Amino acid sequence: MKKTSFAALLSTLAAASVLSACSPKFDWRDYRSPDAQFTALFPGKPSVLTREIDLDGKKVKLTMTASEVDGSTFAIGSATLDSAEQAQAALPAMKTALVNNINGKVRSEKAASAASSSAAGTRQRSTLSIEATGTQQGKPVLLVGRFVAHDKHIAQIIILGEESKLSRETIDTFMESVKLD
Repeated sequence: MKKTSFAALLSTLAAASVLSACSPKFDWRDYRSPDAQFTALFPGKPSVLTREIDLDGKKVKLTMTASEVDGSTFAIGSATLDSAEQAQAALPAMKTALVNNINGKVRSEKAASAASSSAAGTRQRSTLSIEATGTQQGKPVLLVGRFVAHDKHIAQIIILGEESKLSRETIDTFMESVKLD
């Protein structure tokens, strides 16, 4: 993912979220994505934007759903790739792009993989979770991210903001509320 593409997408969503926000307080609300097949609690009314991005040399249409509250962005991006192999390869590329966007350093990282069986066959789900610190617009920021590949689908669930404004309870509320269908 190119740094400018993701930064422009996040800036556009942040501006739209600021314009639609009623107050700087967390106003948790259920959201069900009609096309990306996820549910989540967002701390404000989310905006949705679909844009083509460059994901490590592969052009991908990423749908980003995000809200911004008190300078922190809560976002879920999703896309469908051509194959499960491409989806698996996208996880480290998404992580690297986001960490590079904040000139960051990963302070924790965890990978997990699971297989599930159904009438349609065995399905693989891989997850990569990180916490990173860096800077954005000259201010120190915390990036909490979870990157998921499930068959041909990818999702990135992120929170980006000043660490002092993000309580563990707020982080956990958003991250644990996300359910991918």
